[in-house]
Amino acid sequence: MDGQEYLNQISASTRPTNPPKSNGIFSSKFFLIGAIGLGTLIVIIIIGAILGSNKGGEKEDSIKLFLHLNNTVELIDEYQPSVESSTLRSSSASLKGSLSDTSKKMEEYLVAKYNFKEKDVDKKTLQQLTSEKESLNEELFEAKINGILDRIYAHKMSYEIQVFIAENSKVLKVAKDDVIKEILDTFNLSLENLYDQFNDFSEGK
Repeated sequence: MDGQEYLNQISASTRPTNPPKSNGIFSSKFFLIGAIGLGTLIVIIIIGAILGSNKGGEKEDSIKLFLHLNNTVELIDEYQPSVESSTLRSSSASLKGSLSDTSKKMEEYLVAKYNFKEKDVDKKTLQQLTSEKESLNEELFEAKINGILDRIYAHKMSYEIQVFIAENSKVLKVAKDDVIKEILDTFNLSLENLYDQFNDFSEGK
């Protein structure tokens, strides 16, 4: 036996054998059962959170809609007298009537169901709605001083109607009370009838 064969034998005899595979905790039946149980619990918690947020959605979204109604009525009161077109003023008066009537009904509903008080509205919600109102007010004011109020007013009110329709739809998706459903269904019909009057408005007519 030469020297190289001798070294090879020593190397083979001292090479560590592969240790037997250990099942370990991650492959045990108890671990698998526990993992499945934990996963199921997490799914239940997530579903519960989603359902819980939906329950709160009607109140929050209804309040936002109510405040939006009031803000828009205030802007209509501010700028409608300056609208030159008698047709557009008539459409504006109809829109104001619909918004005011819906606002009154929604306030009665919110007070009866949630003991609603405007002073308790979330500050973040108020800031958002106030910012949107101020932005619209600035655009209408600029249009007024530049002599293009009718055109901009019609455009902005048609947009507001679309926003109201979207807000109505959001509340109706989570609402379970027939009272609010009836209020918003009636409101939607009114908005759909008024939308074309603003959207199709032309100063040349």
